Amino acid sequence: MEFTRAGGILLHPTSLPGPYGCGDLGSSARKFVDFLHQTKLGLWQVLPVNPTGYGNSPYQTLSAFAGNPLLISLDELVQHGLLTHDDLKTNIKFPEDRIQFQDVIPFHAEKLRRSYQNFRNGCAQHLRDGFEKFCRDNAFWLEDYALFIALKEGHDLQLWTYWKPELVKREPEALSFWREKLAERIDEVRFNQFLFFEQWHALKIYANEKNIKLIGDIPIFVAHDSADVWSNPDLFHLDEGGWPTVVAGVPPDYFSETGQLWGNPLYRWDVLAERNYDWWVKRFRTAFDTLDIIRIDHFRGFESYWEVPAADETAINGKWIKGPGSHFFHSLEHQLGKLPILAEDLGLITEEVKALRDEFGFPGFRILQFAFDDNDDARSFLPHNHPHNCVVYTGTHDNDTSVGWFRNDNGGYSTRSEEEVNQARKRACAYFNSDGKEINWDFIRHAFASVANTAIIPLQDVLGLGSDGRMNRPGSPDENWEWRYCADALSHKTTERLRQLSIIYERDGIAELKM
Repeated sequence: MEFTRAGGILLHPTSLPGPYGCGDLGSSARKFVDFLHQTKLGLWQVLPVNPTGYGNSPYQTLSAFAGNPLLISLDELVQHGLLTHDDLKTNIKFPEDRIQFQDVIPFHAEKLRRSYQNFRNGCAQHLRDGFEKFCRDNAFWLEDYALFIALKEGHDLQLWTYWKPELVKREPEALSFWREKLAERIDEVRFNQFLFFEQWHALKIYANEKNIKLIGDIPIFVAHDSADVWSNPDLFHLDEGGWPTVVAGVPPDYFSETGQLWGNPLYRWDVLAERNYDWWVKRFRTAFDTLDIIRIDHFRGFESYWEVPAADETAINGKWIKGPGSHFFHSLEHQLGKLPILAEDLGLITEEVKALRDEFGFPGFRILQFAFDDNDDARSFLPHNHPHNCVVYTGTHDNDTSVGWFRNDNGGYSTRSEEEVNQARKRACAYFNSDGKEINWDFIRHAFASVANTAIIPLQDVLGLGSDGRMNRPGSPDENWEWRYCADALSHKTTERLRQLSIIYERDGIAELKM
């Protein structure tokens, strides 16, 4: 399985411009699709678009199925008659270039609550049939998710393991009582999900009509504080109180000398296998209803994953445990057919991980920023060593921007020494035959020139931003996931320059699967 030659941009929808403090699925998203169309790039890659919990990370979400209500376009609710223009007036001064979640979340929540009340009171009844059908079609995840959110709010946002024991254990009588008690809020959560998916599907249709495909992201692990774990405790390694006994992470790496302790509960793969991986099948089926291509985050975890005792404070004392391997993907293909999947195979990659990736023909990843380190692995990231069936990035959401990497702003948030940084910088300039003045365009040009079938560029690199434009700093709890670009950033000059590179290096085609 391979994709035809194509290129695209990595940009999370929260990073779009707009007047309400956070990017959304409305007009700014369609304008970004227009920008991609003008540059002749056919791929838009996003991070997970599920509802975020503590820390606002799209990789620690409240549900693997639900959508993030923050992405609902409030302007489109005005068009439906659910809100008025006066409803959206505010004294809050939202920054253009950062998301202040402490202001944005309550602002959006109040507007969504008002739109639901207006719907209950008879507004926008043209949405009624669609809402009822959505609830029926998605009941298998929607009912548990809506109840989970209502209960969480009713318990001051505490972890579900701190709820009353009968709710932790999901005793039927307790669930029935609270469903009735919280019926209005539960219905509001359902309605918000309906609005999200209505807008998402409209955006997908708009993009597809312009020959642009959406690449979405499925993290291998889910958050402990999620509807998924609460409603499926038998699928995870938990104790009687619902607490994880072992958690996910990675050993010491490029980003951290003590490894990364993610804290996600680990799957009971034996139980999932007995059930033909039914929960995962539903997850993929739901994802492919909203996306064209899926990136699997931490693909190597399906071959072996790093298991850390839940009580540990770092990931150092973990151990590798065998994952479900090819049996899992054979089962998925048997039930869903061939899957357009990109396998994020970064980190400590063994021959067994490569074999699993190649058995199913999933494209792996090549990161240009890793190409100039002084180690044997770096050679595989150099463009002249890329295979056809891979995805080349200048960097990902976890990397610094290319300009920030080159300048080593703020120490680069990596384990590299100053000498290693200087040497990598020299190697990059020599390889690119560059003085480094436009290092971001050097990276973009060589990514596009690669023989890799797919090339994806973070928008921050197109805009030539330094470390202030970085999306995430692994291991750092603060100031992540906040970056936004300003409405006037995508100039004609930038658009034309990117378009010319797309044409020169034949990235102007449509990404299609070759079987």
